[in-house]
Amino acid sequence: MAPKKIIYHCYGGAHSSVVAAAIHLGQLKGSTLPSNADFMRLTLFDRQTKDGHGLLHFFGFDEQGRQVYSLGCRNAGKTVEQVLLQVAEMIGAGGELSFIDTLHCVTLKMRIGGYLSRRWLLVRLGRPLVLSGTREAFPALVRLVEKVKNEVGT
Repeated sequence: MAPKKIIYHCYGGAHSSVVAAAIHLGQLKGSTLPSNADFMRLTLFDRQTKDGHGLLHFFGFDEQGRQVYSLGCRNAGKTVEQVLLQVAEMIGAGGELSFIDTLHCVTLKMRIGGYLSRRWLLVRLGRPLVLSGTREAFPALVRLVEKVKNEVGT
């Protein structure tokens, strides 16, 4: 059974998972490097707060009707995946969820910038770093989303 829900997750749910969800839905085209303004137009990009960690954020339906979400898991990504997959099995929805960890695509600039912007609320310092790092990470995120789409069927 092909999954009906695609969940991109990362540490804070403010950058790489948001961009991956946008790529998946065609809000960002993989063939063109987005501008900073393109990233800033995305829901939650560099806006997620710690209160939003652990919450699924619905981004839309893909061309196959699958629901696409982002999720900030902090350091518990693998644990959250395991728990939710087991719960899905228990309620008869096994195979309907697909979790994709985007953290391996994150650059050092994204980590530092995200920490400054989201954790310390030093947005003027952190956001330019996060944007630069996200532009650097974009090709890797495009490749990840293409792999996901090939695996789940487009």
